[in-house]
Amino acid sequence: MATISRTAAKLFYYARNAARDAAPQAMFRSRLAARLEQARLSGETVRKRLNYYNKLTTSFVPSPAAIPAGKVPFSASMYYYDLKEFARYFDPDLRIDLEFGDVIGVPEIPRIVKDRPIVDGNDNGVLMKLNKFRHFHMPPDSQPFAAKRSMAVWRGHFNNPIRMRFMEAVGSLPIVDAGSPKPDAPEEYRKPFLSIDEQRRYRYIVSLEGNDVATNLKWIMSSNSLCLMPPPTYETWFEEARIEPNVHYVPLAPDFSDLADKVAYFENHPAEAQRITAAANAYCRQFGNERDEQAISLLVLYKYFVLSGQIKPDPEVWRYIAG
Repeated sequence: MATISRTAAKLFYYARNAARDAAPQAMFRSRLAARLEQARLSGETVRKRLNYYNKLTTSFVPSPAAIPAGKVPFSASMYYYDLKEFARYFDPDLRIDLEFGDVIGVPEIPRIVKDRPIVDGNDNGVLMKLNKFRHFHMPPDSQPFAAKRSMAVWRGHFNNPIRMRFMEAVGSLPIVDAGSPKPDAPEEYRKPFLSIDEQRRYRYIVSLEGNDVATNLKWIMSSNSLCLMPPPTYETWFEEARIEPNVHYVPLAPDFSDLADKVAYFENHPAEAQRITAAANAYCRQFGNERDEQAISLLVLYKYFVLSGQIKPDPEVWRYIAG
C-alpha cells in the first residue's frame, strides 16, 4: 500500500509541475510583489532560516556561465521542477549560477545547490530545497518504539568508504541487520532489499552519508526508531549541521566500535531513546509548514538576485531580510 501511495504521489508531483510549466509564466511574475509581501510578514523563524540557507552578505557578479532563470536545464527533472517552482516568479532573463546533483566542495562563486559541506566559509553554497520528493519523504510511523525489533538495521550502496568500514566493523554482530541489496556489493555483505516501512520495524536505524548527505536521515528522524550515525559532514535544506548529538540522534564513533554498546544502553533505557525520537520528530515538523517553506524558498532566490545586482530591493522586504 505504501508503494502505491508513493507512486501516486510521484505522478501527482510531475503532473502538477508540468501544469505549472504549461501555464502562462507571466501570470506567476505578476504575483511576485504579493508573494514577497506575504513572505515579509513571516516570523523570525522564516527570516533566520532564509539567512541560514543564503548566507551571502555582500554583492557579487554572476559568472559568464550563469543560466537565465527561464532556461534552467531539464536534464535532472526533479531539480529543474524544484528550482523552477520559485524561479518562475522572477524575470526569466535573470541569471543564476547553479550546480545540480551531489556537491562535495564549497563553490568558488555563489551557486544555487542542493547541499554543501559543513565547514566554516561555506557561504557560496546557497541552499535550495532541491530533489525534495526523494530527500523529504517522511511518511508517518504508527509503530511505537517498544513494539519494534530490538536490533539495528542499515541498507545502502557502498559508494563511500565509510559504509564499507561500517560493514567490516559490525557486519557480523547478531544485533545488526546490515548490508546492501545492490548486485555489485561483495557477496558476504549482500542482503535483501528492505523498504522504508520494513526498516522502521527496527528500533535502531543507522544513517551513513553516501556521495554527500544520507538520504535516509529525514525519514529516520521522523519515525519512532532511533537514529544512530556519525556526526554529519554535509548539509541540505534539512540543516544537518543544526541537529544535535544525544538530542536528535545517537552519535557513533568513526570506527563504529561503540554501536553494540549504544544499542545495549538504550535497550536498558527506553525512556531516553523515546526522548530522542520525540525531539527528532519535533525537529522534522518544521519542514512540514508549507507556507513557511514557500516563503523561505522565494526569499532565498530573491536575496540571491538582489545581491547579484540584478534587481533593486524592495525596502520593506529587504529590511525584513536584514533584520
